[in-house]
Amino acid sequence: MSPAPRLITRSCATICRAATTSSIKTSSRTAYTAQRRWQSSTGSASSPKISTIVDQISQLTLLETADLVATLKSRLNIPDMPMGGFGGGGGAAPVAAAPVEEEEAAPKQEEKTLFNLKLQSFDAAAKPKVIKEIKSLLGLSLVDSKKFVESAPKVMREGAPKEEAQKIVDAMKALGAVVIME
Repeated sequence: MSPAPRLITRSCATICRAATTSSIKTSSRTAYTAQRRWQSSTGSASSPKISTIVDQISQLTLLETADLVATLKSRLNIPDMPMGGFGGGGGAAPVAAAPVEEEEAAPKQEEKTLFNLKLQSFDAAAKPKVIKEIKSLLGLSLVDSKKFVESAPKVMREGAPKEEAQKIVDAMKALGAVVIME
């Protein structure tokens, strides 16, 4: 069972347990608390149709709830999506990408709009100018900018728009640095 139905199943189980617990306890205070808990935050009563559906769902067993979730997902075309949580533990298997034959049959060359800029190299005589430009572009301190330039080749910026990337490449080229757009 994928994580999404588990979450829904857990939620339904909690509702069922709460409904059963509130019917077992006879104290008027706990009955009032349980009744108040399920009222909407707006204070208005829900429609009778919705109330009937909620009552019917709250009486389902866990297996019936899981079947309900599976049926709703198939009827409403909701894909199975892994949900992150605090639980950790490698229980979830990686989801394989669905093969798309149409794209393979007619590959289209899409124009890239976002580029990664990489400082490839620089002229040793222009090193101070390159450090100052890196400092202003990336907002680093002078020491960090110097370390950045000396560790070339290194990615300067990821996901830069084409126009901005071209301006940066031209400015760095004028200073004596080689910046490539990937």
